[in-house]
Amino acid sequence: MKQTAIVVTLVMITMVGASAQQPAPAAPAPAAAGQANAAPPATPPQGKRPPQAKTQPEFDAYKAAMANSNDGAAMEKSADEFAAKYPDSEVRILLYEAAMRAYQSANNADKMMDMGRKVLKLDADNPEALVGVAQVLAERTRDTDLDKDQRYDESIKLARHALETIDTDLAIPAGTPQDKIDSYKNFMRSNANYVIGTVLYNQDKFADAEAAFHKAIDIYPSQADPLVVLRLALALDKQEKYSDALKYADQAVTMTQDSSQLGQMARKERERLAALTRSSAPPPASNTSPQKN
Repeated sequence: MKQTAIVVTLVMITMVGASAQQPAPAAPAPAAAGQANAAPPATPPQGKRPPQAKTQPEFDAYKAAMANSNDGAAMEKSADEFAAKYPDSEVRILLYEAAMRAYQSANNADKMMDMGRKVLKLDADNPEALVGVAQVLAERTRDTDLDKDQRYDESIKLARHALETIDTDLAIPAGTPQDKIDSYKNFMRSNANYVIGTVLYNQDKFADAEAAFHKAIDIYPSQADPLVVLRLALALDKQEKYSDALKYADQAVTMTQDSSQLGQMARKERERLAALTRSSAPPPASNTSPQKN
């Protein structure tokens, strides 16, 4: 699994509405005819309104369920029990999102995808679930899978739909700093493009994959993921762009540890590309002048 996705998602949970709003207070009495409002209307929130509990008991049950948010299996059980008790609750989706993240942090891709699909049943435009399910499909599909083409098609479709909904369907609490909103949206866009690039690479569409990996890096350069950088090097390698590929393989090496699996892959690719670029380099010019006849 793409590890930066795990880290950044967990860091940004509070920004994207991982906690429900309490029940709304009773509406104030309408103003008398002709009476001016005491204050101008608030700035409309970006994206969707965060889910809101309808009653205090519902909100209390939600808080109790969220106590299991660090344990995927326990969080899933709590979400299912809450959904059975409050089948029309808006905040069900937040519990399944929490279960999805918990399974993601535990690197349990199959259960992460299950929870993502539950989120999408409640909200088919949820960008985080769209990207999460798309990522699992992209990374866990094998050439031997009989439904390989269908899985790849679904992954691309979900990732592209996420790019369409990131600006409109994130539930962002009022008062969230704009820089955090922008950072999270760019992270989501980067991850969606990584997924698209991974599918295209696996389909041997290396030029298209190269473009998608470049987008993934360029959109979120402050936290480039070494896996994306290495995948870009591999896509360039497949096109025999060895010098460009070596540049990104070098970058992937500097971003990884020698002992990690990804680090070992990056170093192996760098060695291969270094040998190829040496063998394809023109011979050095001779320092002696050609003899005259």
